[in-house]
Amino acid sequence: MRSIVGVILLGLSALCAQAHAGEAALKVLVFGDPQVKSPQDVDYFRRDIVEPLRGRHGARLGISLGDIVDDAPAMYPAIKAETARLGIPWLYAPGNHDVDPGAADDAGSLDGFRREIGPDSFVRETALASFVVLDDVIAMPGQKPAYIGGLREDQFAMLAARLPKLRKDRLLVVALHIPLFEDADKDSFRDADRERLFALLQPFPHVLVLSAHSHAQRHFFHGAASGWHGAGLLHEYNVGATCGSYWAGAKDAAGIPDAMMADGTPNGYAVLEVRPGGAYSLAWHNARDAADSQIGLHAPKALRRGAYPAWGVFANVYMGDDDTRVEFRVDGGEWKPMKKVLQADPTLLAENMRDDGSEALRGYDRSPEAEPSQHLWRAALPTKLAAGEHVVEVRAFDRWRGEQRATTSYRLIEAVQ
Repeated sequence: MRSIVGVILLGLSALCAQAHAGEAALKVLVFGDPQVKSPQDVDYFRRDIVEPLRGRHGARLGISLGDIVDDAPAMYPAIKAETARLGIPWLYAPGNHDVDPGAADDAGSLDGFRREIGPDSFVRETALASFVVLDDVIAMPGQKPAYIGGLREDQFAMLAARLPKLRKDRLLVVALHIPLFEDADKDSFRDADRERLFALLQPFPHVLVLSAHSHAQRHFFHGAASGWHGAGLLHEYNVGATCGSYWAGAKDAAGIPDAMMADGTPNGYAVLEVRPGGAYSLAWHNARDAADSQIGLHAPKALRRGAYPAWGVFANVYMGDDDTRVEFRVDGGEWKPMKKVLQADPTLLAENMRDDGSEALRGYDRSPEAEPSQHLWRAALPTKLAAGEHVVEVRAFDRWRGEQRATTSYRLIEAVQ
């Protein structure tokens, strides 16, 4: 029966590819970590993500990159039903919070996911891209940590059989949950498994990796240092979480939590657009943000005129990376470079302080403690200008969307000691 289902799915995939063979671009919605644990979270997901997108997204495909639920398998039908309201085919990768509570071993750890969602690893072909969806969570019940990133032998067998049959003149998207890159102080993915996966991907000239799990945003470019020896660097986009900080934080007027992630990125979703020849572009969209803000600014409201310029404007460029050019100017003057810094976003630090200073809970769960952001820039504000209001403009040159701008202001005040 399993082989018959596989043939049917393969046939449907081929028909889908033929039906859209003439399209100039394929637009894909990408959700990282919806991570619902209750009907209340499903309601947040519906109102914060699904409803604003319905009938407006223009996508032909969607992907969720794991942690569909938050250790709550009973929520699978509800989150799947809400996602289905977007009206497009949807691919699901499992995450560590999709592991069955009480699972005895890795082999049976996703029985609930497979029953309610479908296969944990598979290949889906479209006219412009091939999608390889992988379960990269190796469950280790009873151990600490209880999981690690990696792949099973049956997955390597599938990849060895399927990858050589995929076309190399279009984009190959690898979608999984746990990132393939590791921070210096962490051992989060089995090195041997990463090396084997990279060896299988090496013949493909156009590869994009989509991961989630971190509840933050980051672009990582694999090279020889991380075991990649393909043509050029391998781009991994670690996608921010749809649930942000696990649906935490103070609620807004609509009763939806702030959900800002620990790196200062608002919760939301990504869009992948694939074009012929393996080309692609990426965009991040904050939930319910009509302005589609790409830069979050933080600056002091008032400074003493003539004070030493030790206070700055911070720009959180949500899709920024090490090569992003970020500049600022004051009152329409000369554009000057901002410096990339590895520190916490002051906007979230201020929210942490508001939580600390409140004698009552401001939300069901607090916003996360601010952590160093991979896409934060700073510039000192001039204090020798005339007293009064001064306008600060920041511009960032997005790798795919071009110039993006944001504006704030501060006041210089004459003061006598």
